[in-house]
Amino acid sequence: MRFATYNVEWFNALFDDDGALLDDGAVSARYDVTRRDQLAALGIVFTALDADAILVVEAPDDSRHRQTVPALENFAAAVGIRARKALLGFANDTQQELALLYDPDVVSCVHDPKGLPTGQKGSPDAPRFDGVFRIDLDIDATEDKVRFSKPPLEVAMQTSGGRDVRLIGAHLKSKAPHGAKDRDEAMRIGISNRRKQQAQAVWLRQRVEAHLNGGESLILLGDLNDGPGLDTYEALFGRSSVEIIMGDGGESAHRLHDPHAKRALTRRIGPVATSARFYIKDEDRYLQALLDYIMVSPDLHARSPKWRIWHPFDDPVCWTTPELREALITASDHFPVTMDIDLDDMLS
Repeated sequence: MRFATYNVEWFNALFDDDGALLDDGAVSARYDVTRRDQLAALGIVFTALDADAILVVEAPDDSRHRQTVPALENFAAAVGIRARKALLGFANDTQQELALLYDPDVVSCVHDPKGLPTGQKGSPDAPRFDGVFRIDLDIDATEDKVRFSKPPLEVAMQTSGGRDVRLIGAHLKSKAPHGAKDRDEAMRIGISNRRKQQAQAVWLRQRVEAHLNGGESLILLGDLNDGPGLDTYEALFGRSSVEIIMGDGGESAHRLHDPHAKRALTRRIGPVATSARFYIKDEDRYLQALLDYIMVSPDLHARSPKWRIWHPFDDPVCWTTPELREALITASDHFPVTMDIDLDDMLS
């Protein structure tokens, strides 16, 4: 089976309120790219991925006037991919949903959130992801209340061969100091955002440990907006969100594994894999970063899965296939990450 995570920049802007594709020459939400060109590029990328299950990060909006599931299923039908059924968890108000596209001939999937609802009072013990998490963010003996702007998607998945897998799709809060008017405000916002993101990571890690303690096979995937050494405030908090979620430093039976994350954690200087590419206007250059991950539980790691970042410049096949290379650049500022694994032979 092939699992994928793909952050599609402003996918929502490619659909009308009825979920129909806006396949025209108007400018998309991507800079200097038309909606027709972005849709065509996405069609090429999704077709090349040929994945059984794809976490779509920044999926089309789900609100009073728009629906995520019909939009994604219309897209899947238009480009002719196998992953033609869509699943949505808790909707949010950012116009960037977390949704799963999957092949119903290969897997069955249901939204299956864990944890208790909290209301406004919150809970310090892994509440449901649409609730409130209480945690002391700055060691001042006062608990802060944290919410997910994009509640993670929790999926109970079963393969056609009867293998059960838990899947968690996540899109953590960005640490970037958006809206800062000066250096001091940028520092304040940056530190505050990192605190909130690390609180979300602790919340996620609590849920991960519950699944691992229960002996469940787990895949956690998505855009974590973090990695070792990605900002100047990391030293203030000791660990990146990625390290927290993976359980780095804990018992091996409770650690999640992602080879790209592991390599980045052990190589503070030197080349590391990247999954996103952003233009920095003030510096007139591109910044590359590792933000997208597929982490697996120890039992799945023992099956020797194969990971791949579909980077247009770093992956040899993508680089030597001009149509795919250009499509990856046009479609989004993130590149897909895939993991291939044999699940059903675990039942024998």
